Amino acid sequence: MYSTHGSFSDMHNNDNNWHTLTTDETAQRLETNPQSGLSSANAAKRLAQYGANELKEKRARSLWRMLLDQFADFMIIVLVGAAVVSGIVGDVEDTVAIIVIVILNAVIGFVQEYRAEQAMAALKRMSEAGAHVLRDGQAEIVNSSGLVPGDVVLLEAGNVVPADLRIIETARLKIDESALTGESVAVEKQTQALTIAAAPLGDKICLAYKGTIVTYGRARGLVVATGMNSELGKIAALLSEDSETKTPMQKRLARFGKLLALAALAVCALVFIVGVLRGEPVLLMFMTAVSLAVAAIPEALPAVVTVSLALGARKMVKQHALIRRLPAVETLGSVTFICSDKTGTLTQNKMHVTAIYADGALRDTWQDENKAEPWPTLFHALALSNDAHLDSHNKAHGEPTEATLLHAAQAAGWDKTALENEAPRLKELPFDSERKRMTTFHGTAENVIAYTKGSPEAVLPCCERVLMADGEQNIDRAALLQQTELMAADGLRVLAIAYRHWPALPASERPNELESGLIFLGFVGLIDPPRSEAKGAVSLCKSAGITPVMITGDHPATARAIARELGILVNGDGKVMTGVELEQLDQTAFEAEVEHVRVYARVDPAQKIKIVQALQDKSEVVAMTGDGVNDAPALKAADIGIAMGKGGTDVAREAAHMVLLDDNFATIVHAVREGRRIFDNIRKFIKYTMTSNAGEIWTIFLAPFLGLPIPLLPIHILWINLVTDGLPGLALTAEPAEHGIMRRPPRPLHESIFAHGMWQHMIWVGLLMGGICLMTQAWALHSGSAHWQTMVFTVLTLSQMGHVLAIRTEKESLFSVGVFSNPLLIFAVLLTFALQMATIYVPALNPIFKTQPLSMGELGLCLALSSVVFFAVEIEKWLVRRGLIYRSN
Repeated sequence: MYSTHGSFSDMHNNDNNWHTLTTDETAQRLETNPQSGLSSANAAKRLAQYGANELKEKRARSLWRMLLDQFADFMIIVLVGAAVVSGIVGDVEDTVAIIVIVILNAVIGFVQEYRAEQAMAALKRMSEAGAHVLRDGQAEIVNSSGLVPGDVVLLEAGNVVPADLRIIETARLKIDESALTGESVAVEKQTQALTIAAAPLGDKICLAYKGTIVTYGRARGLVVATGMNSELGKIAALLSEDSETKTPMQKRLARFGKLLALAALAVCALVFIVGVLRGEPVLLMFMTAVSLAVAAIPEALPAVVTVSLALGARKMVKQHALIRRLPAVETLGSVTFICSDKTGTLTQNKMHVTAIYADGALRDTWQDENKAEPWPTLFHALALSNDAHLDSHNKAHGEPTEATLLHAAQAAGWDKTALENEAPRLKELPFDSERKRMTTFHGTAENVIAYTKGSPEAVLPCCERVLMADGEQNIDRAALLQQTELMAADGLRVLAIAYRHWPALPASERPNELESGLIFLGFVGLIDPPRSEAKGAVSLCKSAGITPVMITGDHPATARAIARELGILVNGDGKVMTGVELEQLDQTAFEAEVEHVRVYARVDPAQKIKIVQALQDKSEVVAMTGDGVNDAPALKAADIGIAMGKGGTDVAREAAHMVLLDDNFATIVHAVREGRRIFDNIRKFIKYTMTSNAGEIWTIFLAPFLGLPIPLLPIHILWINLVTDGLPGLALTAEPAEHGIMRRPPRPLHESIFAHGMWQHMIWVGLLMGGICLMTQAWALHSGSAHWQTMVFTVLTLSQMGHVLAIRTEKESLFSVGVFSNPLLIFAVLLTFALQMATIYVPALNPIFKTQPLSMGELGLCLALSSVVFFAVEIEKWLVRRGLIYRSN
């Protein structure tokens, strides 16, 4: 009797020689029940006692540290120092105002960085692997971080071992421990205890270690160590990764920012020198130059990109796409080929047995065929060579194909539980992608019977006879293969079923011996209808310049029928290639064909990487889906590796860049659309910020050369940088997708973010802003207005508001997409306008910002002049739409 309640002695360390204890001794020491697991209450108590099953990472920055880091920029320090000097010599108001604005800027930077870190942390939590455990006698999936010593964990091929385990049951379990021990050959595990206490790590074959990969078979194990107490935890410091890996865009922008900083500093130095030579006060010119440098250097660009990518990735989760690696968001907009598995992704994964071929005839009803052979043996095979099970509500749990076969046997009157009582499973050869079949051995009163199921091409060569109503007969493999062709042409997925009697359980472990001399029983035809939304998603792919490709292990005729129904194959456009044909082509010959193939049938997972590499060699950007252990290399090699969230293995999910939470092809297309939107909005943010900075630089830089006084004070420059670059700029990241976003070709993967006329736009619009400001200054000075500096300040601020509204779209007029389609941006623009009016008309703010109230005429002139930028950009977009100036997009 095992206890599942109460405390137990501190066994949460790996100094205990778990490998020397029997399975019963291990369970007793852990105070757990191997058959039912821990109770939920006991698991919660142990979790509180031993902590989460996690490897400790580098300590995260505190909020105070994050806030203080916002003041660590050299130019900020120089500016604050200059402001203090200014206060000492008498301009206390200016000093206080500058310091307040610097603090507000730091708060905004802190909020941006905090949001980015929170978004990334949320993505990490969502991508945490689950573990199959027994709790309260029921199998359930829990986050691996919630495992505790004494938990009973269920393992199967494709799982990443979630904690250190003592194996207590195994069905040919093999584990790849190369990441821990360096041993490249998978280790077959056993349940027997070892006698050598000081055995090396790799020799403790009754233990499974956290972070290693199950490559074959199934098992049950007891958790003996978690987190930093696991073997992996002991070397966690050696395995630590940089959790702040930057995306390619962030790296390019960081390099660009450094170059721009040097250029801005040179311009600011020139502004300072020219101003001093013209007789301006040295301290004023110094603060002006430093303020301009603070405003012009885009040190926040990489952080804003992180916010945009991370928040975009969180939005994708609501659309059932979980981004595991942030660079994938960038790459999505460049995808040119989507290579998708058929079953469950393009189809519903709700299979139905619609036809069974047995005793030389194809039938679509068989409920009464349960007496004469080969029907009883065939249904026994469907029920027993099957890892699915029915619950009390007759709902099947397990892999969808096996669940469907179990339902078919149940409908014909054969109960799996009763059959298992008569013929319990003694041994099994699990399915693998190389053999394409599985076999189970069952003990009966007379002998042992083995049932085999798999693809017809894999099972028929193993068969020597065929069971008919009047007994065994010679097999005609050619005729049977022709029958599979006919079934496949109707879109059916075909499985072959066979059996063999053994006098006793064979000792051999070799599949080629155990799966020989079989007797063929029949074919089972399953239909897996296409998803209702898949055809529309395929069409949308094509309109977006993306080629959809279907990859399946099914028969070529089945694959062709489904591909035609989905629109992947249309009027002879595209080829169907089998795995055998692919294998016969060398890399050069395959590359000549690869861009024309739309369907791959009977393809091994190992061949997927050949497809990826051939497409990449043709400069295509490839998204590849996968769910199995052997899919992992292809998922890693693809530009976007996509794992299945429902039916995928841990290994596939670990290798992938993105996980489909609903296993739906349409979700990939939605993710591509979202990736394009995010990239577009980052471009708009950069365009807006850089153009605004250019306007400020041109205004201040050109004024001395035109014989004009410094047009803006340091407080003005910092204020504009705070309110115009901050609120409206960030609101651009919420801009909805533009019309036609999925009717344009993919963006070249290494294309500069400044492509498509962005450089030209930043230069001419920046010059236009500066020109309007200087024209305003010259007119106001000439007319004798005492408010000329306030007018320049206002025109520059409002010009930037007009600019941010105009660049919401690349080509279309703002009025055609709806002025209020981005409420957040409209709110930001109105708030900025209100704040600007406050600096002009609130008496208490006038001395702080060195402004004077404008007359209605002066304000009207400012509004009119600042609107020029908006209408100029609208005219630019009109010229683009007419093709008079070129900007491909």
